[in-house]
Amino acid sequence: MQGAGAIGVAADALAASPAVSLAGIDITFNLKDGGRYQAVSQINLDVAPGEFVAVVGPTGCGKSTLLNAAAGLLQPSAGKVGILGEPLRGLNLKAGYLFQLDALMPWKTALQNVAVALESQGVAGKEADERARAWLARVGLRAFTDRYPHMLSGGQKKRVALAQVLIRDPKILLMDEPFGPLDAQTRQIMGNLLLDLWSKDRKALMFVTHDLEEAISLSDRVVVMSAGPAAGIVGDYRVSLKRPRDIADIRLDKDFHEIHRQIWQTLKVEVQKAYAAGEGKDMVADGSHPGDGR
Repeated sequence: MQGAGAIGVAADALAASPAVSLAGIDITFNLKDGGRYQAVSQINLDVAPGEFVAVVGPTGCGKSTLLNAAAGLLQPSAGKVGILGEPLRGLNLKAGYLFQLDALMPWKTALQNVAVALESQGVAGKEADERARAWLARVGLRAFTDRYPHMLSGGQKKRVALAQVLIRDPKILLMDEPFGPLDAQTRQIMGNLLLDLWSKDRKALMFVTHDLEEAISLSDRVVVMSAGPAAGIVGDYRVSLKRPRDIADIRLDKDFHEIHRQIWQTLKVEVQKAYAAGEGKDMVADGSHPGDGR
């Protein structure tokens, strides 16, 4: 009985641990001229299990760098990365990573591109194909299983990439401007699809975007990073909008506009700093990015 109780306590502690914990994170890069560039400084950020956290900030502030640290793709210069209550060593095998640019293999069909993601789990052949076919149906591509990437639209390729990540059933999702290359209408469709899929099992999700409207529409929290170098977190806002959400409809809500106003007051200052420093020249006057579709 005592052993069973200990197991129960351990399980409760694990459930209470953040899915992602960034504690005192500094990330510094060596430059070719022998100098050093500090990308981010003293980042403290927890993402709870089942929580959708969007990270926004001016160009060059280190948003993607943080995501790469959570993925185990780079080692922080200082601080600790924790994943589900355990220190991260090496690659984060608990996470699925959706990049801005699709990692689809052009010589494979949509079905094959999704099925190949199961090879690392020892699943192959008929079972992998059946599961891949089911996931393509879930993302609205039931009739496109035999299409190669060059035969798909940008939105369709993004759906294949999403199925490729989700078929492994990761505990954590990391997304780096995943809808950035898409037009405004397709971004909204993909946003609604992501919310629908995420709502089924509420994985912890870190979502990097330049688009503040997108961040608010999707997330439970919006984290604002300062202008670099040595960027930090300057704002952390709870998004109390009801779920389920429709991306287009929620942006008409008066509460949405109030949240946007509050966050933009913080973000605007950092965008202006970055622009003045010559780091934000691809940002337009309202703080959006040319690829944001707005």
